[in-house]
Amino acid sequence: MLGLKLATDPRWANIANGNLEEILTDHAFCEQKAASNAISMIVTFGDYSDLVEAMIELAQEEMQHFQMVHKKILDRGWVLGKERKDDYVNELYKFVRKGHKRNILLIDRLLFGAMIEARSCERFKILSENIADKELAEFYHELMISEANHYTLFLGFARKYSDGIDVDERWQEFLNYEASIMANYSKKESMHG
Repeated sequence: MLGLKLATDPRWANIANGNLEEILTDHAFCEQKAASNAISMIVTFGDYSDLVEAMIELAQEEMQHFQMVHKKILDRGWVLGKERKDDYVNELYKFVRKGHKRNILLIDRLLFGAMIEARSCERFKILSENIADKELAEFYHELMISEANHYTLFLGFARKYSDGIDVDERWQEFLNYEASIMANYSKKESMHG
């Protein structure tokens, strides 16, 4: 369904399972950044009213997820700590075309969002099936479903506002680029690392 060209190395589940504190902290900040991305979409593309409404709901949902992850951290006697840099997201963002027509930027930003949600969905599935902590496994199964919905939301808006852009072709380019950078990841205890 997600169309990812390179699956996560199965050994990543072992790395994640070995340091759940770091995974949860990194995950919390991923949720915060997802909310920030939705707010950025509102600011940049405020003239698309249906997109604005969807991004308002998405930002709220992502902050609820942040709160849920933070509670899991606190319940285990840990603290959130400092923000984690997301090299994967920063590298993926380099593929977003800049300096082009506004519509091209809109489509690329939507596909950028879809790509992150697709990879997060895959990672949540891996966690739900492989971590020893049953409560967290169930939690990640529920979030996997949510991420799949976010993925389709972004893709749907990209297709809706394509305005002559071949979204499916551009999506394939995103998938290929993402696969090329994923070869460098799955080696540390972070959601995308």
